[in-house]
This record gives sequence, structure tokens and C-alpha cells, in this order.
Amino acid sequence: MSANITTKFTQGLPKAELHLHIEGTLEPALKLKLAQRNHVDIGQTTIAEVQKTYEYHDLASFLAVYYPAMNVLQTEEDFYDLAMAYLHRAAANNVRHAEIFFDPQAHTSRGIDFATVINGLYQATVDARALNIDAHLIMCFLRDFSKESARKTLAEALQYKDKIIGIGLDSDEHNNPPLKFARQFEDAAAAGLHLTTHCDIDQKDSIEHIRQALEIMGVERLDHGTNIVEDPDLVAFAAKNHIGLTSCPLSNTFVTPEMKGKEVIELLNKNVPVSIHSDDPAYFGGYISDNYYALAQQFNLTVEQIVQLARNSFATAWISPEQKQLYFNELEHYVATYHE
Repeated sequence: MSANITTKFTQGLPKAELHLHIEGTLEPALKLKLAQRNHVDIGQTTIAEVQKTYEYHDLASFLAVYYPAMNVLQTEEDFYDLAMAYLHRAAANNVRHAEIFFDPQAHTSRGIDFATVINGLYQATVDARALNIDAHLIMCFLRDFSKESARKTLAEALQYKDKIIGIGLDSDEHNNPPLKFARQFEDAAAAGLHLTTHCDIDQKDSIEHIRQALEIMGVERLDHGTNIVEDPDLVAFAAKNHIGLTSCPLSNTFVTPEMKGKEVIELLNKNVPVSIHSDDPAYFGGYISDNYYALAQQFNLTVEQIVQLARNSFATAWISPEQKQLYFNELEHYVATYHE
């Protein structure tokens, strides 16, 4: 096939989504529907009015929209509907395996029970099997909350350990280094959970935070994390230890117009298993295939590079070697038989 990557090719490409915040998939239409269902006054009465609020110019203004939007999520049914809406979109993007972030503290802090959140989301991951998607949940700590809040959240989460595949760390990184949560990560690992953490792009102390996450806390993946290219020793560490990096081009444009594409290519060339995902797609203008396509277009990626990114997503997923091989075979078959 031609080296000219098309939207049809990226959409049909079998892939895993490993960096997706379920709260970040709250589309304006669903937000309005849930507000009306739960009698929550959001100050907007039409989809167009909700869409106008999805505008921001920096992290603070984004979070000022992002967290209040969650007020419409009140019941188990709401969380189920949110997750199923995403999973239908994921199926349309041929996502075969999904590991989905959720932020319980963003809900428990406003009076929603942990059980309400996880039971609604988990039921959607079960029902995703009907969409031919293998879906799992990653519980994230909000790093701008206290260590004590994280401790309590993990204690509650461990009561539902069979419904969670791993833990992560997200939200405002400034003055909230990974080591702040080292104890919670150790306890989670001891309980058999996988570990990942956000190391956001171009943050204060980016390299130090990446070093903490990799060398001290022993995470298996870095979410974002492309600033690692500034330290060749850490790049070599990631390559040697098969540390996955989950890059999100469209949300990266929020920080840099080059969407960290050069860094992604450099990591590919240095055998670091970087992969592409959609982060908060309702807020950043595109789901996973759109992210693949945007990166391919701006950096003139080859078919081989795009396929390697998809392969990396399966290679760094928290699944068995046998399941990975099934997805590798599916990916190879797709490429071999693809035609426009």
C-alpha cells in the first residue's frame, strides 16, 4: 500500500488504547443529557452552549472546565453511560484492548460513593465484550490531593481489586512529584496491581519526575513522558526495561504546536516502545485514530512507523504474551490485506 496514510487506514488499524481518561470523554451532548436527567443546573441548555464552554488556553483554564463538568455524573447509570459511549467510539476506531483511567477522588470529593463510580464503569467494561473490546480500569490518584487522600482511596479501591488492573497518577504535576505517592504505589504493587504515572510534557522538573517514576517507584509505563529524550541515560533505561510511553498528539498541541512528534520519532528510533492515544478526546478534538492521523500527517510518518506505534500499544498493554501475539497477528493481517 501507499506510504500516504489515510484516515481510513488509521481508523481500521487494530490498536490498544492505554491513555484515556473516561471523564475526558464527556461529550457536550451527553453532558447536557445527564444534567437534565439529574436536574443539575450547568448554566447551559443547548449542545452549542455546552460546546462553547469547552474552550481554554492553559492547564488551569482546562481544569476549571474539566472538573466542574463532572457534576453531572451522579449515579451508577451515569458512569455506565459515560463509559459505554466511549467504548462505542473505541469500537468504531478498532480499539481491540482498552485500559481506561478513572479519577475516583474527583467524585468522592463531591459526595459520590466510590462504589457508584466503579460499579458503573466496570459493568461497561464487561459489556464491552459485545463490542469485541477487551476493556479494563486503571484507578488514578489526583496528585494535587493529599497523600492521606490517596491512602484512603487505595484502601477503598482494594476492596474492588478484581475490577481494577492497575493504578496511575494524574492531574496538576506542579509541586506534586511522583515520590509524593511512593508509599501508595508500593502498597498497590504489593497487592498485585500494575503501575503507571503521568509525567506531563514540559513541566517544571520533568526529568527529575521521570527519574523518580522509573528508577525509584518502578512504574511499568510513563503517560506522556516524552521529555525523557532530554536524558539519554533514561532513554536507554526505558528501552532496556521495555517501559512504554503513551503519547497523546492532539492534547500535546495544547502545550506545543509540534505535538511532541519529533520526540515520538526519536523514541521509535531508539527502540523505546512509545504508542499513541487520545487522553481527553471530548476536550481536545479527536479520538485515537484522529491522533494517529494527525501525527502521521504533520510528520510524514511511514506505514511502518504507524504500524510500529500500534504494535507498541499491544506490546506494553497489561495482558498475557499469548493475548499480545493474537493482536500482533491481527495487526499483521490488517496491513497485509489492506486496500483503499
